[in-house]
Amino acid sequence: MINTVLFDMDGLLFDTEPLWGVSMLRVAEQHGIPVTKERFKDTRGFHIYEVTAYWAVKYPWQGKSSEEVAEEILDDIIALTIEQGSVMPGVLNALELLKTNGYKIGLASSSPIRMINALVEHFDIKHYFDCITSADEVELGKPHPAVFLHCANQLGALPLQCLVLEDSINGVIAGKAARMKVIAIPEPAHYDDARFAIADAKLRSMEAFGFGMMEKL
Repeated sequence: MINTVLFDMDGLLFDTEPLWGVSMLRVAEQHGIPVTKERFKDTRGFHIYEVTAYWAVKYPWQGKSSEEVAEEILDDIIALTIEQGSVMPGVLNALELLKTNGYKIGLASSSPIRMINALVEHFDIKHYFDCITSADEVELGKPHPAVFLHCANQLGALPLQCLVLEDSINGVIAGKAARMKVIAIPEPAHYDDARFAIADAKLRSMEAFGFGMMEKL
């Protein structure tokens, strides 16, 4: 029986996915890193330090280290999200529904903890989460299941008691590898991606989330 729900953050709680692209391209251009928007799919679901480490192999540059470039991107995306971002439709209702019905609620994201804390505090949703974990705390980011398993362990939940809510393919793979139920909520442009078939269910928006769907899993 599911008693724990684990949320991803980027693209699921907040509309940060397009903003990540803006920040990454802006910082990459400043350092002469020839990455393109079309190549972002190669690192979707990675945490930012894995992204810039990947760039360092694929597109070597002179000057600042991959870690320093990652920190610059983080500064930019946090500021940009606070300025332009918002909570995704349906998220507040879902969090309130789960909280009032006694579910354990976790946030398990590939984003660094300083970004997670900055955004959940700014958008005033931190109080909904019983546990917040980042890929900073584990050796490998998604599609490895470590961040979900770590979050579940912190909540005292078994994997088979957990439901993961994810918007990315790598996140869905991570949730299934953790032996958890997974509901995918892809961004519209990727909704028909056949790879989401591995999820236990798929929604077009968090607005469609409810107990009826959870009971069928």
